[in-house]
Amino acid sequence: MMSVPESIRPRKLSDEVQERLLRLICEERLTPGDALPSERELMARYEIGRPAIREAMQSLQHMGVIEIRHGGRPRVAAPSLDALVEQMGTAMRHLLTHSQSSLGHLKEARVSLEAELARIAAAKRTDEDIADLTALLAKQKSARADGEAFLEIDGRFHRRIAAMSGNPIFETVAHGIFTWMRAFHVEQVRKRGLEALTLAEHRTILDAIAAGNGEAAARSMRDHLDRANALYHQENAT
Repeated sequence: MMSVPESIRPRKLSDEVQERLLRLICEERLTPGDALPSERELMARYEIGRPAIREAMQSLQHMGVIEIRHGGRPRVAAPSLDALVEQMGTAMRHLLTHSQSSLGHLKEARVSLEAELARIAAAKRTDEDIADLTALLAKQKSARADGEAFLEIDGRFHRRIAAMSGNPIFETVAHGIFTWMRAFHVEQVRKRGLEALTLAEHRTILDAIAAGNGEAAARSMRDHLDRANALYHQENAT
């Protein structure tokens, strides 16, 4: 019986270096702040030129695995969920720009996630949490004439609710979704009269959380986001 051919595809040198450096970090159990070998040492170790080493290093830096500082050796970076979201940003913006269904799926995911986070916030609320949300709502009200500032505080309000879960992954994912969708919402918050509606809905969410009413908080958050999604579809249908 003849064996099935197994083709071997050539790899870029920088990809091979990147894989070896990742293996080096794991095998030597390097931790955040630990230095990696210098470019010169890596060139000698792998017997390749500087361009492949630098390309691999830049790729690892973009991935958030290492930090590169001028005049020093590259070092293992501290893990960061925010950095991961930022790294995905360009690809997500491209996806959402060219795939209407993906935008719809992301909105659906956001509604479900943030409604549950509002429910959790109502159960875990503290006086400090409520004070922070109240202050953010006051700042957002003062920023009604500034679309960019209004939207930036909007994101902080939603992220603060997510942070009340005590789970940094929930917080980062919720904020990441908001950030990725931001380009699709700037014009909506600038529409005349919409700022007042957004503020009123935020107040309803805040009141439900402050009262410890998880069902009302989840329902208010869902209604708030569903309204925004419906407006987006209405605007794009005209």
